[in-house]
Amino acid sequence: MNSASDAPSVSGADRSVRLTGPTGIQMDTPLQARDDDAYFTASQATAARAYYEEHGYVVLRGVVPAEQCARVSAFFDEQIKPYDDFIYRQTTGNPEKHSLSARGHMMNPILNVQDLPQSSFGQFRAAALDVIAGESIHQVLKAFFGEPARLVQSMFFEGNPITPAHQDTYYLDSTAVGRMVAVWFAIEDIAPGAGRFYVYPGSHRIALPKPSGDTSYSYHHDQYKAVVLKVIEDSALECRAPALAAGDVLLWHPSTIHGSLSTTSPEASRRSFTGHYIPASTGLLQFRSRDKKLKLRPVNGMDVNHPKSRDRLINKLIFLAETRAPKQFRALKRLAIRILVG
Repeated sequence: MNSASDAPSVSGADRSVRLTGPTGIQMDTPLQARDDDAYFTASQATAARAYYEEHGYVVLRGVVPAEQCARVSAFFDEQIKPYDDFIYRQTTGNPEKHSLSARGHMMNPILNVQDLPQSSFGQFRAAALDVIAGESIHQVLKAFFGEPARLVQSMFFEGNPITPAHQDTYYLDSTAVGRMVAVWFAIEDIAPGAGRFYVYPGSHRIALPKPSGDTSYSYHHDQYKAVVLKVIEDSALECRAPALAAGDVLLWHPSTIHGSLSTTSPEASRRSFTGHYIPASTGLLQFRSRDKKLKLRPVNGMDVNHPKSRDRLINKLIFLAETRAPKQFRALKRLAIRILVG
């Protein structure tokens, strides 16, 4: 839990909050969405795209209807929060039980809500897909891509895992590099101290230096994080943490440096989704080298990737092995990879 000295300071006249950015620099961020820029609405997708192309991100207000946000939260409280067994998590990619903060927030985000089993989480999954594969966001992304979108990965957050500054393209992108669009969906009003999402405008135009003698961007992860922070400092980039209300979304370019600020109000949750989308004419690229096979199913008119659908028998058996004999399963997986790689 953070001490009182870590709490954000609030200025009265401009209704802004002073927070600490990822490089340790103090920054002012709007207290609430009404104190921030208006940005755009879903009906202004053309203007929003122009802003996105210039700055590497854009905010759209009120994209998700209030009732959809309320349904997600209600079914999360009813079906996900009391669950005491394993779920695939974004931080590790492995099945884990809930890791709860001292205030009871789920700190290990759910990976690929579309793969949750119907039997245990059907209502939450349906409510989630109405948001991240709904008509509103699909139409926005069509305007950005000039063609239909595919949802290739999703996450759901309640607590803030404090995501370090990074570019998504290091991990995943469209096979047409730079065309992936990521979207952060606020399901509730995001308090300043809850771990707001931040971006560095213009950073999508900066190519990170490659490791010496290497062309694959294959940094060790800690080295990669240090390189990103050095680029931020050397380029004197500005950090922005827009204030988002329930239903607002933030879209960003795969090369835009972004993350989440530290939590200074541990009592505040930050219920939200992240979705990664690619144009339907392209594939999914992992670590700038691997064309990842997609397992697509239509949901609400959008193709959605289901890499580990737990409604399929084979995935049920794999999940059972991962959770009942994790060490043995991972050892066999490493062995299989070595054999395949040669």
